[in-house]
Amino acid sequence: MNLFTDAELTYMTSERHLARIATVGRDGTPHIAPVGWTLDREKQFIEVGGHSLAATKKFKDIVRTGRAAIVIDDVLPPWQPRGIEIRGRAEAVEDPKPLIRIYPERIVAWGLDDSDMGSRNARNVEIGGA
Repeated sequence: MNLFTDAELTYMTSERHLARIATVGRDGTPHIAPVGWTLDREKQFIEVGGHSLAATKKFKDIVRTGRAAIVIDDVLPPWQPRGIEIRGRAEAVEDPKPLIRIYPERIVAWGLDDSDMGSRNARNVEIGGA
């Protein structure tokens, strides 16, 4: 079963290379950072990498909380915002190289189809085996 709709998969597997990841710091303050990412289509999670990732605040926040959100978005001219937000359980993996995995629990998408311009489509999902 796919967690993502066809429109969401098409959007995420096109030319979207930059996203923003959100975590929560020890004091409860939100932290947002731009990141590179990939979608594991088979296992249906998002992977985030980066230079010296294990030393970053986002990695340490995820080690502590096990939660994160990521937004992948853009704007078409003249003003047509579109994107996808994925919230869920997060895992800080150290071996063989540090990376962050986000397992979707809530997906919010907007502007991905001409028919839904301006509307937000939100749903809770469950990933098997996570």
